[in-house]
Amino acid sequence: MPDLKGADIIGRALSAAGATHAFGIPGGEVLALMEGLDRAGLKFVLTKHENAAGFMAEGLWHATGAPGVLVATLGPGVANAINVVANAMQDRVPLIFLTGCVDAAEAETYTHQVFDHQAMLRPIVKASFRAPAGAVGVVIKKAIETALDGQPGPVHVDVPISVAENLERGDAPSRFHAAPAFQPADKALLEQCRRDVAQAERPLVIAGMDALNQGAAEAVAAFCKAQGIPLITTYKGKGILPETHPLSLGGGGLSPKADGLLLPLIAQADCILLLGYDPIEMRVGWRNAWREDQTVIEITEVPRRHGMHFVTHELRGSVAPTLDALGAEPAFRWPDDAPKRTKEALKAQFTPEGWGPGAVFATLREEMPAGSVITADSGAHRILLSQIWECSEPRQMLQSSALCTMACAVPLAMGFKIGAPDAPVMAFVGDAGLEMGLGELATIRDLAMPLIITVLVDESLALIEMKQRSMQRANLGVDFGGTDFPAVAEAMGGVGVWVDDVATLRAEARKALARSGFTILACRIGRGAYDGTF
Repeated sequence: MPDLKGADIIGRALSAAGATHAFGIPGGEVLALMEGLDRAGLKFVLTKHENAAGFMAEGLWHATGAPGVLVATLGPGVANAINVVANAMQDRVPLIFLTGCVDAAEAETYTHQVFDHQAMLRPIVKASFRAPAGAVGVVIKKAIETALDGQPGPVHVDVPISVAENLERGDAPSRFHAAPAFQPADKALLEQCRRDVAQAERPLVIAGMDALNQGAAEAVAAFCKAQGIPLITTYKGKGILPETHPLSLGGGGLSPKADGLLLPLIAQADCILLLGYDPIEMRVGWRNAWREDQTVIEITEVPRRHGMHFVTHELRGSVAPTLDALGAEPAFRWPDDAPKRTKEALKAQFTPEGWGPGAVFATLREEMPAGSVITADSGAHRILLSQIWECSEPRQMLQSSALCTMACAVPLAMGFKIGAPDAPVMAFVGDAGLEMGLGELATIRDLAMPLIITVLVDESLALIEMKQRSMQRANLGVDFGGTDFPAVAEAMGGVGVWVDDVATLRAEARKALARSGFTILACRIGRGAYDGTF
């Protein structure tokens, strides 16, 4: 059995887990680690900020299913990554966060850039390890399995310089334990739930990202179609059932206009099934969204301790096999066609009139080819876009919907494009969000990536400004000057155009789809453009 450097053990283990890239910014404390990743076949992608690197790693995970890898040097590198690590925790992203650190003995007398990485990170990761000499393989195996087990999430591994550089006995782990899918052991409870579903006249399914992460999207779609049960998803669950399907009511949780139609429908249901539904994506209006006299059946692999709502029966198990075991017979559903009317009303509510953000989204939905993937930054545009953009499959609209952080859309799109180079990919972002991460345009240039970025230009933090007005507060700290985004695109090696009408948008979108480099479509929508839209 050959001796390997600690860095090589880490690299080989991550490669065996399916990782193909690592993202980050080098520092002296991670040079040996980066070489180990490179020797194992993981291509290192240099970014301009650790936050963007982490989102690129997430985007790649959405495309390939392999855990993301983020690399940061000690001190400021680690601190810069806090936001994206917190996002991975709340948005259930399996992220291996590798950080460099000085050896423990050296840290006793050398303090430059040195602080306790683990103490800072533990509240926002599933686990934090310090790779020890003689057990590097054990630690990286634990890290990978922990990141993927149950609800996915970030795991931190602090790698001392000497551990990365020195030889270890043994080879790298190449097989990882995955918790098997299981069914509820309580047969009496399962039988009760089967009867509840079979006898229900107005059943409803609410599904979320846990169903996607378990690979249960097809099972949920098949169950809804076989049983004739309408489906509401979280925003991250969009596309579990094609959103053009009569039973699909699209995503909910953020738009008051959408919730004004979906929540009354939920109130009419006599049996609600929660399938991999994690309410961390939902706003306060979804707290106690149903009554205690309604039958609510939850299928979940992990215990839910959020306190957001009442559940009648909890079936602890993986979604797909538990649905199979449930196996209720089809019955006559919703005799008053309330779900159909709700779907029609939703369509009418979000059909745009005239130029504005809605017209931008509807036009680009028509122009983008089948199978396109979009990303959305946080802000007013994301809420409206999530209602207008229909997905035919899961993971066709990527966003930060639990942490709801800005500056995620462009790097998410970049990472997905690396993993699925033939897929048409477009990022939607507000002007403030694009300004927050403008440096990554240089990364797109260096990767020679054909990516389309649509920026909604209104020179305001529109969502926060709307909240100020609704609370009758003064306009404060939400407006800013204009940026010449087409000029910035040109300076960074891409193409940029101003867009002020639908005809121009159609023409420029078609040109962008044929272009080998990146394009910024700067759509001027004006102040107050989102008023009344969502």
